[in-house]
Amino acid sequence: MSKESVLRSIPQQYIDRARNTLHIAYQHTSHGTHVSYGLYGLPDYKNGDNALFAISHNDHQPGKLDFNDYALESYADLGEDASDLSRDEDAFIHATRNFLDTPGNSNINVVMWSWCSISYHNVAGTYIPGMQTLINEYGPGGSKIGTGPGKTRTTPVTFIFMTGHAEAGANIGEGEPKNQAELIVNYCKAHNYFCLDYYSIDTHDMNDNYWEDTGDNGNSTSYGGNFYEDWQNSHSLGVNWYENRTMPSSYAGSYPTYGDHNTQHITANRKAYAMWWILARIAGWGEE
Repeated sequence: MSKESVLRSIPQQYIDRARNTLHIAYQHTSHGTHVSYGLYGLPDYKNGDNALFAISHNDHQPGKLDFNDYALESYADLGEDASDLSRDEDAFIHATRNFLDTPGNSNINVVMWSWCSISYHNVAGTYIPGMQTLINEYGPGGSKIGTGPGKTRTTPVTFIFMTGHAEAGANIGEGEPKNQAELIVNYCKAHNYFCLDYYSIDTHDMNDNYWEDTGDNGNSTSYGGNFYEDWQNSHSLGVNWYENRTMPSSYAGSYPTYGDHNTQHITANRKAYAMWWILARIAGWGEE
């Protein structure tokens, strides 16, 4: 799902439906910019992409994907840090509830949180059950969806899970990124949930080779360099890859940039492709 060929295979009707019906709240710190910067740069890539993948930045506009960046941190409980999943272990649960229970956010129907470093966080004991609790409360048929006592909103929410980024030479072992990713991916497969798999994208090159010692930038000792930089340097801007942006190009202050911690555009390109694949699925692709 994280290659351009997969992106281009999505039927337009589902991209259109996602763009026009989904309202996303996304919370992250620096590593999470791989998704947002990739999404913001994609409309400038190829002919027609400016309309097909049109996106807004914290100010919903008709015909553009409603993308609310850094949306949930300010809803943290007093004394908690909810800037990403790698802070206070359960702060994301409280912040999400506070956000979704606020009437001004009643149209939000997709929520996604990103990790900083996932290493040694309580994925099995807090993250996965916390996400399941939120799904049970705010997902379709959730205990807080509807009208009457105890109901806080009428619009159900789809929650997108995430794995953590790769860490050079430190992916293997209990509590490290590979193990944590397996816990999350296996849970999502078992329950038919969506997951944006950072770890898989970071550790697989464009020919699907797996580099277990790689970091979050395509840097691998066993490969002997940086497989993403090498691929980008041997392919053409505007044909095989595009420049990510800090915001959509129609916004003041927008400029080309790598995803944070990257020295190439491919990582964020691929995470944007994966995100659109997920959004199209949420919008009904594959159900009919």
